[in-house]
Amino acid sequence: MILLDGKKTSADIKEEIALEVRDLKNNDHKTPHLAAIIVGNDGASITYVNAKVKACERVGFESTLIRLSEDITEEELLNEIAILNIDNDIDGFIVQLPLPKHIDEQKVLMAVDPDKDVDGFHPTNVGKMALNLPTFISATPFGILELLDRYNVETSGKHVVVLGRSHIVGSPMSILLSQKRKVGNATVTMCHSRTKNLKEITLQADIILAAIGIPEFLKADMVKDNVTVIDVGITRLADPSKKSGFRLVGDVAFNEVAAKSDFITPVPGGVGPMTIAMLLKNTLLACKRRANS
Repeated sequence: MILLDGKKTSADIKEEIALEVRDLKNNDHKTPHLAAIIVGNDGASITYVNAKVKACERVGFESTLIRLSEDITEEELLNEIAILNIDNDIDGFIVQLPLPKHIDEQKVLMAVDPDKDVDGFHPTNVGKMALNLPTFISATPFGILELLDRYNVETSGKHVVVLGRSHIVGSPMSILLSQKRKVGNATVTMCHSRTKNLKEITLQADIILAAIGIPEFLKADMVKDNVTVIDVGITRLADPSKKSGFRLVGDVAFNEVAAKSDFITPVPGGVGPMTIAMLLKNTLLACKRRANS
């Protein structure tokens, strides 16, 4: 069994980006600049955005964090986005989700300039991704592709089963892995809450991507020997034996599934760290595109 180490891989990618940024600066090119908007005081969102700011510092990016109050109006938030859209110093920006319930997330995502949408959530970029055109691939799917590539996991001709159909992970992964690309050319089955005979399907899979948000859902009796497992889920479970009072688990019962796997991602330390690394990679791409436009 080989562990797909997202923590190490993301560190390697950040070092590669840092070297490229140093080259840009040495040649008097613009420094990549990532901005983030966060609304309210959601603890997980604040932690995540702060991690993005630190990652920017590590690779030599400029970063801007815009913190807005929980009771900001939708119109005021859209105005903030409009300002970033026309700010020539900002190469890419994200609006951290979730947003307060009185704000329409879809309207907000639609307002972001597709050329600065380094999260890859705008319909223009999703459409280009579906057509296999150059675009921003959203960070988590992009990170999964990169992890499979760097560990030389063969996907061509393999049967991939995707558990979950979210717009952020499940749906784009089912499209990307079926496309004619280096990490692709797979036969993909997407499963979800209405799928019948799920175990029969997962037992046929060469590669399983679990992204359903149900802790330790995928058990050893649901996978065949020599499977590759990508675990996108992360859930806190109470654990009095831990100093923190909880432990983090994925959608896969790791210990029992790992025993049957050729490759598997851990939780934490698998897909999660890759997400920020690929957001940085998208921002660098946005900066270079803007310089060449």
